[in-house]
Amino acid sequence: MRNIVIVECGSTGINFIQDIVNRNFHPVVLILKNDGSEGAKIYNDMVLGSLEDVEEDFDLIYEKGSYEDTLEMIKGYNPELVVPGSEKGVILATKLASDLNLKGNPVENIESMTLKHKMQEKLAENNLRHIRGGVVKSVEEAIRYYDEENFSEVVVKPAYSAGSVGVRFCSNKQEMIDNLEDLFKQVNLYGEKNTEYVIQELIKGDEYIVNTVSCEGVHRVTSIWKYHKINTPEGGHIYDYMESVNDLGLGDADLVEYAYDVADALEIEYGPVHGEYMVDENGPVLIEVNCRPMGGNMPAKFLDRITGQHETDSILDSYLNPKKFEFERLRGYQLYEHGALKFFIVPKDLLARTSPMKYISNNLKSHFLTTRVLYGAERFFVKTQDLETTGGTVYLTHPNGQFVHNDIDFLRSIEKNAFDLVLSDELDKKSEIDETESFDDVKYILSLVSAYGNTLFVTDKIFEDVNLLQVPINEIDNVNGEFDCVVVNLNKSIIDKTNDCVAYMFLKIINRVKVGGLIFIPKSTYVYISHGRKSVEAFIKVLDLKIQLPLHDLKGFVIATK
Repeated sequence: MRNIVIVECGSTGINFIQDIVNRNFHPVVLILKNDGSEGAKIYNDMVLGSLEDVEEDFDLIYEKGSYEDTLEMIKGYNPELVVPGSEKGVILATKLASDLNLKGNPVENIESMTLKHKMQEKLAENNLRHIRGGVVKSVEEAIRYYDEENFSEVVVKPAYSAGSVGVRFCSNKQEMIDNLEDLFKQVNLYGEKNTEYVIQELIKGDEYIVNTVSCEGVHRVTSIWKYHKINTPEGGHIYDYMESVNDLGLGDADLVEYAYDVADALEIEYGPVHGEYMVDENGPVLIEVNCRPMGGNMPAKFLDRITGQHETDSILDSYLNPKKFEFERLRGYQLYEHGALKFFIVPKDLLARTSPMKYISNNLKSHFLTTRVLYGAERFFVKTQDLETTGGTVYLTHPNGQFVHNDIDFLRSIEKNAFDLVLSDELDKKSEIDETESFDDVKYILSLVSAYGNTLFVTDKIFEDVNLLQVPINEIDNVNGEFDCVVVNLNKSIIDKTNDCVAYMFLKIINRVKVGGLIFIPKSTYVYISHGRKSVEAFIKVLDLKIQLPLHDLKGFVIATK
């Protein structure tokens, strides 16, 4: 049996398992030991949990107490390759590959491949643009270093971590002190206590990802992405969304050549470099590199639709198939669809009980996948400060980039105006029917709708003197066809329903409108929905209906056309 060992297989690195099987190799997943802390245990459980959905067979093994014992264990598998499946696996994978005389990168460069300040020092040694900074082990050291370097605005980040966990932007020395006093109490992405932080000058510009793979020291780009982030009042730098760069613009060639120079400076021979770069008026500069597959839990099929390839398969080509690597390198940069990830920003600590977004996002034109939304038990979300504390991700892809951007704008609008449609604590709802609520406007609309054509009246109250197709919401599935007009009159049937159930019901109703048809939803209905009118407008928009202007003599209605 021909084996390939993946060290700490997680996030996008999970795709290695299927790719290895497809190449007629057997995957062996090596899980790293941890320090036994609660945070490390949570991280370990997360890694193991992500492996539960893998359908292919693989061996699951665990790091031994000593490196020598681990090396002997891996020798027994006689592996063809040892590759890192995530950032935490880079160090051990590099050492094992070297000691087993397998293809890999120089062991002496491990620090510059993994430590944020060391990679900047390596760039300086090679006369490449780099970010001025240094590592500190205490707040007092940080103050001295800040003063010595005459810094103004700085970035504070763990010397070893990932996913923007523990990264803070500080506009002055006092903000740096306040943040470090808090950060030195925290753990990194892997649940390990942070004992060293990097203080760097703040570079402002546009932030990019350049993913490369290397074969015998020759590099090629697999994908380029652009980040869109938001600074928080607490100094966090949080992900809003990221999008694929499908066509090179002015200055992008300089960015790519600089990324090649970075890979050369780090002496990368084989495998991936996930590089994050800032581009300002002086050109590109490295933020940090991670010598493993990109994060974001990117599904292989999602990446295949965008780039015609996916990271882990391209990485294996760089080791196992130099001809394919060279073919792809000379073929040039070509993306087939536009891709994006929208990361939901949780505005406050929240005990979420439902997630209407799981029904809403499925109707987007460019929708591919929605993750981390609730399908069962309630879950506590903290206010978003980094990638690990986002409230879920929507993956978008479409041949038409405008559709992708429209969907991003729509999701950002929901996030800003009606967050209960993303994650809901179910607290912002009426608990009793207002018996004084007037239904005169509903009666008025019903007197007019015969002019619109065949009409569906979805209602909790049957009107005896109305000659229309009237159905309660629980019978909507028995109604076939589409209608010129739909009028909604609900309250009792929705007041005790969770927000995700209400979203599901209204999407079903609105879908009954034919092209060119009209829908009317009165205030006496939407007042019983979290965020009221805005929520109903969101249901309208996601189904590609057009919200109409309010009528002067019919205020309080949501009116839409398809």
